[in-house]
Amino acid sequence: MSTTNQSLKPLTTKINENGNIEIGGCDLTVLAQKYDTPLYVLDEFTIRNVCNDYKKAFSAYKNVKMMYASKALCTQALALILDDEEFGFDVVSAGEIYTLYKAGIDMSKVLFNGNNKSYDELSMALELGVGRISADNFFELALLNEIASSYKKNTDILLRVTPGIECHTHEYIQTGHLDSKFGFDLTQIDDAVELIVNEYKNLNIRGIHAHIGSQIFETAVYSDEIEILVKELARINEKYGLSLNEINAGGGIGVKYTQNDNPPSVDEVAGKIISKLETSAKKYGIEPPILYLEPGRSIISTAGVTLYTVGSSKQVPKGRTYFAVDGGMADNPRPAMYQAEYYAEVVNKPLQEKTKTVTVAGRYCESGDILIHNINLPEIEEGDILCVYNTGAYNYSMASNYNRTQKPAMVLVNNSQSDIIVNRETLDDLISHDKIPDRLKN
Repeated sequence: MSTTNQSLKPLTTKINENGNIEIGGCDLTVLAQKYDTPLYVLDEFTIRNVCNDYKKAFSAYKNVKMMYASKALCTQALALILDDEEFGFDVVSAGEIYTLYKAGIDMSKVLFNGNNKSYDELSMALELGVGRISADNFFELALLNEIASSYKKNTDILLRVTPGIECHTHEYIQTGHLDSKFGFDLTQIDDAVELIVNEYKNLNIRGIHAHIGSQIFETAVYSDEIEILVKELARINEKYGLSLNEINAGGGIGVKYTQNDNPPSVDEVAGKIISKLETSAKKYGIEPPILYLEPGRSIISTAGVTLYTVGSSKQVPKGRTYFAVDGGMADNPRPAMYQAEYYAEVVNKPLQEKTKTVTVAGRYCESGDILIHNINLPEIEEGDILCVYNTGAYNYSMASNYNRTQKPAMVLVNNSQSDIIVNRETLDDLISHDKIPDRLKN
């Protein structure tokens, strides 16, 4: 059975009676006119559907906690949707913590992750009652214990480890192999546990945490990861007389960015994880542990699209045809950073024959600002609206003000209704943090 992460487009995508593409019951040409472009659009139905995919797929395991990886996309409105779907949250910064706090999220459902958390960030996490902190290194253990002691608090932690698993994905998003900036090497775990048990009395270790990568299409790697984590949990408990019972297996399930992508279903991955958890727990003589999962991209990517207005064009003599849009690498840096590929359609011409092979260029002053290479589209012209699919994850969250441009607005669509959930930045927003020294003023 297919799951939402295997869909190229939001689940509500269709061609309406006007011959335009609509999502969530909203005509995308109307959204572009009403809210301007570039515009991020999120489909609430698709978000909720993929949440249900996860809950159903893992329902056979009696104690599982879903933690949305907020780095994929973090807004207050999205947080409330995911909270309503009974998800917790994995966060990596004070900004993500604060967003959840201001949205009214129960902070005990939050896990704070990251490899270089600051004193202020850790203090904020303790003050607001973040439920778990994933300790990444020896420096952090000492710092966190010091802060917890000053607050006269004990804090629950997981140890993040690098399990030594390599995934066949882009090297910049491999995080579980041995040569990684994240987590304790397996050979360092005993030293960390001994510090916690013997010296760091304000830290309560509850389990271990690993993340093996992102945009993963393999499934066997999850079985390998679970085997390593369960074995290590059992070994620590036996050696130190502890009763650790939590494993965070991370996220990483892939999504369908192009028609050629074939990610596994959530059901398939769940089957691998649950089966290996049960057999490994029995093999190493422990009770099946509490399982934390932290999907991010696979929760939000498919639900999001970005709308652009087509502007200038260029025909290279005996070469390619370029069409430029009013956004690019500032609102979607992934093609430039990761050579990421996307699929797009012309919103107002979805049924026209795709007779042109073109390259979609961004508007920014970089030769590498290319959104899509060599895509087949109908005859397009200035003013057409282009919809780029599967942009819900790591587009807004990685957006910048490069070339001093404003970040786009974001709208949530559902049942033919559209609501702004992130305002478009204004020119005054861009200069709001500028300061002019008095000596430069006339």
